Amino acid sequence: MNKILLQIPVCAIVLLFYVFILSGNAKEDNSTDEISSSILLAELKGAKDSPVELGEVDWIRNFDEATTKAKKLNKPLLVLFQEVPGCSTSSGYGKNVLSHPLIVEAIETLFVPAAIYNNNKGEDERVLKSFGEPSWNNPVVRIMTPERQELVSRLSGDYTKAGLVGAMITALESNNNTVPPYLSLLAQELNVKSGSRERAVFAMHCFWIGEGKLANIKGVISTKPGFMGGYEVVELEFNPKIISFEDLVKKGKSNNVASHIFTVNSGQSAVAKDIVGEGSVSPRSSFRADSRPKYYLSGTLYSYVPMTNLQIARVNASLGSLRSPDSFLSPRQLELYKYIENHQELNWPNSLRSSDFNAAWNKTISLLNKQISRR
Repeated sequence: MNKILLQIPVCAIVLLFYVFILSGNAKEDNSTDEISSSILLAELKGAKDSPVELGEVDWIRNFDEATTKAKKLNKPLLVLFQEVPGCSTSSGYGKNVLSHPLIVEAIETLFVPAAIYNNNKGEDERVLKSFGEPSWNNPVVRIMTPERQELVSRLSGDYTKAGLVGAMITALESNNNTVPPYLSLLAQELNVKSGSRERAVFAMHCFWIGEGKLANIKGVISTKPGFMGGYEVVELEFNPKIISFEDLVKKGKSNNVASHIFTVNSGQSAVAKDIVGEGSVSPRSSFRADSRPKYYLSGTLYSYVPMTNLQIARVNASLGSLRSPDSFLSPRQLELYKYIENHQELNWPNSLRSSDFNAAWNKTISLLNKQISRR
């Protein structure tokens, strides 16, 4: 049996073990009192005075200057043709897509970004005509080499984060550039639309262990530990285009984190019974969330670094396996972690308490900016 009352001692032992392990995981090099590179300073500098249509990206407004820089750095050009001031579509693209912290970082560090106003005279109009782009148009993105060789199809009519991230990844691959893991992870998360996202609930002897193991499965987007039907369970969301419910149950069973399955429909029920047996399958019932989700992550300084839901799940799983989670984070997130590590005396907000990644990032960066301004 793996009922809650019978398993409290097991989780208590796990808790004490990981408190001991994680307390000894702090890095020893605290000699750097300031940010060691310009990566995060670029985020702080940002584009505070830019029009809303341009988001938070630090764009180069002269195309020839951007081309020269791209040649020098051997990077692709990412050119935004934008209406400034613009309609709700243009302003919405700036607010929702071009202000996402990880998208901003990818644009600024993996490409040379140039912004061309499609409703302006002079140099903007000259560049616009050279590309055959219409004036007074909704946002268009072109990604190319400095020699103007297109690396991906012109992005037009798709004003989503997933569309832009997908275009950036395709362009990087076409140019034989490495796609950083954080960007691939972001694409996985963004590509799961609400209609294709499915839920599953697995029971196990300890949900901290279960959450860590299930989050390592490719296709799992988020995990949430809690209680259901007298069991410790993990409620998870997954992308059925990447992993089927059947394969998910099989992986859960092989990892000893699917001793009982709570199903959301008859299809799941039939599949689960074939794998774990009829006596180990029940309809989904009331779920009560654990008061301390992401246990392994919550006990570390990483909990102060704003992350997306999928990053949180993967980082928590890595820490639970006593592995470094750094590969799942962007350079700016890692730079932020280093600063937090060296300034633990500050009242850093716990990012796990926020469901809004952008808001959590802006709040933390604001605190950091104030701290640096005093020095």
